[in-house]
Amino acid sequence: MTDGAVAGEVGAEAEGAAPGRRAYIGSFTTNGGRGITTAAVDPETGALTVLRSTDAVPNPSYLVPDPDGRRLYAVSETAEGAAAAFLLTPGGPELLGPAVPVGGADPTHLALVEGRLVTANYSSGSVSTLPVGADGALGGMAGVLAHQGSGPQADRQEGPHAHAVAPAPDGRWLLSVDLGTDSVRICAFADPAGGAPAVHDEVPLRPGSGPRHLAFHPHGHHVYVIHELDPAVTVCRWDGARGALTPLGECRLLPEGAEAAGTYPSGLVVSPDGRFAWAANRGHDSLSVLALDPSGGAATLVTTVPCGGHWPRALALHPDGRHLYVANERSGDVTWFTVDPESGVPVRGGAIEAPAASCVVFV
Repeated sequence: MTDGAVAGEVGAEAEGAAPGRRAYIGSFTTNGGRGITTAAVDPETGALTVLRSTDAVPNPSYLVPDPDGRRLYAVSETAEGAAAAFLLTPGGPELLGPAVPVGGADPTHLALVEGRLVTANYSSGSVSTLPVGADGALGGMAGVLAHQGSGPQADRQEGPHAHAVAPAPDGRWLLSVDLGTDSVRICAFADPAGGAPAVHDEVPLRPGSGPRHLAFHPHGHHVYVIHELDPAVTVCRWDGARGALTPLGECRLLPEGAEAAGTYPSGLVVSPDGRFAWAANRGHDSLSVLALDPSGGAATLVTTVPCGGHWPRALALHPDGRHLYVANERSGDVTWFTVDPESGVPVRGGAIEAPAASCVVFV
């Protein structure tokens, strides 16, 4: 179904509701997903109402809006690997030109950095940059940085697998998380007009841990790296002046005595006030609630709660910090929770159907 209302759902606009903040849900079209689904967000309850969807590009598994909220960018997680730009209109996202090849296979994540779109390409173990024009459209491929290395788990770490890219808070550095090499690369852009990033430093993490994603503390001095191959988060100090990342310690994501085998953590978000972080655990199908110390330099597991579905691939926190959203890929839904402001524990509020859901972002 392309650029139309989702069957069985009544759009909020059709009911005369006032427009407001929107959620955009990415999904795997090859597994029955609708592409990019637009949903209205109730500002009080956090509830979602599906409005429409577009399958203009295959497997838009990860999305990022631009800072002014006028455009949306998506990876196309396929063997050929591409990225696409959308203009956000009252009628939904509209393609700004055709999808552009990224020169890497199976891009899983993307970020906007100083006039560029950067993608992490999982299967090829590389990071690509695409120039973004004044109108928001993507230009031709600007450059590819190929990661090198491997890890001890032969079935998952036979080579590099770039899984996420994130700009440092000041935009000076790009951090690239690689599941296959158990490391985080700190990169810089030598050419302000474009081109591939250059590696400034590579920081090793625990062998076999499989780092997947990271999130910055709001004050910008600490970073939290979530591991897919072992349920833990590594807390790191970040020095933006030097581009230096220093691992400080780990926090386990499952309660003591819980079986770690078959659990594959995925998403991680940090509260706007820096008091809590939440992690999603596929297999265990739970959310880990982490309390952060006042400096941000240590994390403690508070509890775990059910994720509301099966195989939580990604988490998203509403910008107001009161509601948490989980894209449950295999159960095909997005569940929302209200966060208790004192304990950080999320309480389930409801869910919408979202086949093969993979991420949620807000504009």
